[in-house]
Amino acid sequence: MRILLVEDERGIADFVERALRSEGHVVDVAPDGPTGERIALESSPDLMILDVMLPGRGGLDVLRDVRRARPELPVIMLTARAEVSDKVAGLDAGATDYVTKPFSVEELLARVRAHLRAPAQAEPTRLQAGGIVVDLLSREVTRDGVPVRLSAKEFELLAYFLRHPGQVLSRPQLLSSVWGYDHEPGTNIVDVYVGYVRRKLAVDDRPAPIETVRSVGYRLVA
Repeated sequence: MRILLVEDERGIADFVERALRSEGHVVDVAPDGPTGERIALESSPDLMILDVMLPGRGGLDVLRDVRRARPELPVIMLTARAEVSDKVAGLDAGATDYVTKPFSVEELLARVRAHLRAPAQAEPTRLQAGGIVVDLLSREVTRDGVPVRLSAKEFELLAYFLRHPGQVLSRPQLLSSVWGYDHEPGTNIVDVYVGYVRRKLAVDDRPAPIETVRSVGYRLVA
């Protein structure tokens, strides 16, 4: 899973980042409110850990804007404010959970696992967009009713596109989410596999609904 950590205290950020990575997560770290909001809206994280007291823009203001664009995103507030009124303000602004400093990293990881588990359990077994249907259980793929045979990695790439229809997905985002690589600047594996998927989805001479966004990445046109 991709987790966004918005925390300006470098020591806490490093500690939490290492703990999350040890659990197998991909972690983006933002040191201030504006950067955290931008990453939350552009990189489609699966969960956000957000401090309240942040430079540039307060955590509650960031939360309100992110919540309008991503109402389903689990957000754990991480803050030194322990008063009941502060917790109520955070929850009313859209926080999913509230953890106060100092905190146990084991408890934080347990809360992360709990909030990531809930949407996974509710995930549909079929994804569809742009005339493409993917059955996650049988791993069958069709486009406009025509069967399409994909390799395992091609299937994972297409499923990721279908989970984010209409969104611009950058090459680093696809590389991290589908292949699990944090940073491989010299590889063109994303472009190669997008080409494979496009060719296989080109049914009856109609091109695949995956368009190139110049200098950024790709988008599935829903």
